[in-house]
Parts: sequence; C-alpha cells; structure tokens
Amino acid sequence: MLILADSAQTAREWGAHGIYGAPLSLTPKRTSLIQLAAVHNAREIAQAARKNANAILLSPAFPTASHPGEPALGVGRFRMLAKLSPVPVIALGGMDASKAKALKWERWAAIDGLSS
Repeated sequence: MLILADSAQTAREWGAHGIYGAPLSLTPKRTSLIQLAAVHNAREIAQAARKNANAILLSPAFPTASHPGEPALGVGRFRMLAKLSPVPVIALGGMDASKAKALKWERWAAIDGLSS
C-alpha cells in the first residue's frame, strides 16, 4: 500500500492508495483515497476527527534520529493522546519492537523508515 505526503491529484497519478498530511490539509474529503492525519497533540487529534481522517499518525512517540533533540511523547503521553482518537492510531518516531511492546496499545502500528 502506498500513502503519499502529497496532493490527491499526485496520489492518483502515482496509483497510490492514499495521502497524509496535517489535519487541515485533508479538505475536501476524498472518498476514493485513504486519508491519514499527521498529529502531535490533542488539538490536532480533534482537527483530524473533524476532517474525517481514516487514521492518525501520532508522533514522535520516542526520540528519533530524524528530529534530534526534539521532545518525544513517551509511553504515558502517547497513550493519553491516543485514547482521544476516534480512529486508529499509527505510532511514529523511534519505533522498534521493544518500544512497540512498551506502548501496550491495541490500536497501533509502527512505521520506521529512517533507521539503518
């Protein structure tokens, strides 16, 4: 499955299955595409819900090499924010098998595309 951080038009040109971006960029709703909202806080989770996102990408769950020195959510804050979401939550940021177990979150998936 291919989800692009781009426009719906580009996604269709590529034959992608969906798009992702900031919650407010998911307007208007494209029913032919999966729409994922990249969120970092409760306000953005609420925006994603109002824009009918299919799922949210909640980050950074843990420290990540792509944003060195930036504060991470950690297990407690991740779980608190994830529980606010009415749609599935995809954890991003420093994810690996041991950190996925630490989250103890039933509605999650991890994406790790930057580590070696």
